[in-house]
Amino acid sequence: MTSAANDVEFRSVSKRYGEVRAVSDVDLAVPKGAFVALLGPSGCGKTTCLRMIGGFEQPSEGTVLVDDRPMNGVPPYRRPVNMVFQHYALFPHLDVEANVSYGLRQMRPRIDRREVARRTGEALELVRLGGYSARKIHELSGGQQQRVALARAIINRPSVLLLDEPLAALDRKLRTAMQIELQSLQRELGITFVLVTHDQEEALSMSDFVCVMNAGRVVQMAPPQEVYDRPGTLFVADFVGKTNRLSGVVEAGGRTLRLADGRALPVSSQAPGAVTAVLRPEAIAIAHGEGDGLAGTVTHRIFLGNAVEYAVAADGIGEMLVTADRSAAQTLADPGDRVTLRFAPESLLVFPT
Repeated sequence: MTSAANDVEFRSVSKRYGEVRAVSDVDLAVPKGAFVALLGPSGCGKTTCLRMIGGFEQPSEGTVLVDDRPMNGVPPYRRPVNMVFQHYALFPHLDVEANVSYGLRQMRPRIDRREVARRTGEALELVRLGGYSARKIHELSGGQQQRVALARAIINRPSVLLLDEPLAALDRKLRTAMQIELQSLQRELGITFVLVTHDQEEALSMSDFVCVMNAGRVVQMAPPQEVYDRPGTLFVADFVGKTNRLSGVVEAGGRTLRLADGRALPVSSQAPGAVTAVLRPEAIAIAHGEGDGLAGTVTHRIFLGNAVEYAVAADGIGEMLVTADRSAAQTLADPGDRVTLRFAPESLLVFPT
């Protein structure tokens, strides 16, 4: 992908704090107009990358580009970038209109008052706060405050909008609603969004591309479905979604996985050798009684509404997690019931040990 097609690029970027490397030799390309989520555990370097795009941190090595222009040494206010912070950073003594228009009123040469009022009104309408311009910040709900922060960030129409875990403080129902609003806003504006989150569900549901990071490095960047269905490494498979892990050896011929207890499982074609196989809970079918498959005993059942999650002690293997769609489930299994687990060979994601 050429730089002209990207809004943000990292070229061999590293960031050190003393002897600690927060980001290590990262190459990254964020396509124009895309919604990209930086996903990873705490301390993986995702927030440091976001802050280097925004100009709040400078790389120790390498180059950060925005709009195909090197940004090293360029202060935040001179970059075509705006940021929505985790705690919104709104001015409590100003009303909604004054908060949203703050950036425009600081610009030099000054913008005409009528133009400021017009653009402020447009920004508030975009985030569905058209009648809230005179409200004080403390009079707003958490979701409304988040939308004020978004309006303030988009009023200058930046090339790139950075979002630092903006939904973390919201309850689950409101967070889901705001995820939909953010997607709709991004499509309407056509602005590149870069979101930092440790919430894998948030990253998978909102973004065009998920960039998984670990230990300061980019491990995989791909569309959400590819990251989930075809993880590039064992770390990605473990971190994104729930998994069951099975250790064994792929035998000559590449079609049989021999587990530690001697049991043989069919797999799709693999290179022979020691491996760790990953199996998603929803890829496993559960049936009452013992039959052809992995036998086990239900130890726990968790009712999730539209699905049921089972912990099953599989004979000779150990505990396995199974997710059954209630529309497909005949009757619920109870703790203590004997069951059989079945799955297709292609459901096993195999990684060399």
